[in-house]
Amino acid sequence: MTQPFMTIDALLIGMPRPFRDDEHSAIGKLPVAGPIRINWLGFAGDGVADTVHHGGWDKAIHLYPQDHYGWWRDRKPDHPLLDAPGAFGENIASRGMTESDICLGDRFCLGSAVVEVSHGRQPCWKLDHRFGARDVMATIVKTARCGIYFRVIREGEAEAGTQMTLLERPLPDWSIERVFRLLIGGGHKGDPDAVRALAEMPQLAEAWRERARKLAA
Repeated sequence: MTQPFMTIDALLIGMPRPFRDDEHSAIGKLPVAGPIRINWLGFAGDGVADTVHHGGWDKAIHLYPQDHYGWWRDRKPDHPLLDAPGAFGENIASRGMTESDICLGDRFCLGSAVVEVSHGRQPCWKLDHRFGARDVMATIVKTARCGIYFRVIREGEAEAGTQMTLLERPLPDWSIERVFRLLIGGGHKGDPDAVRALAEMPQLAEAWRERARKLAA
């Protein structure tokens, strides 16, 4: 049986730069040519401006499915950000699997590294500002086209043009789409038992476990 996999279109990094007023952000990432080192906290050469809400072990690497780009282009025709990978600040531009196919706790090979799905990305105002629009964040919350965060289980090296193959799936009932809709999209009101279960899952990033605990209270 063939294991599910994603194809890597690009691997991207960026350092903090002026973004809005006195705010800085590393959301503007660019593709890397050749192999890139993957450390415990993410890609070598990748930076974080807001260390409270970004970075750390549970948010080491951000993937955004390129499968969504056509959908976004239909809604934002001719937007230049959608002409190339990196529109959503992703480190991995992949195709082949989306939030409905990827589950919490999934482990993938990423070159010689191994990464584990920790949670989805909770969108913030920076996406609206980056796109020059007021609806990007709200649209992501509504549709669960959120992207994926990984923690690094084994350090290594990877490059674009290769595949991320699924190695383990301990929680097949917990797609990132489902988790996102429960904890970010308002679905907790209709399934409190699921939220209580998420609060006890060690695979879920601590910030989202804490959110689940508060929503279940």
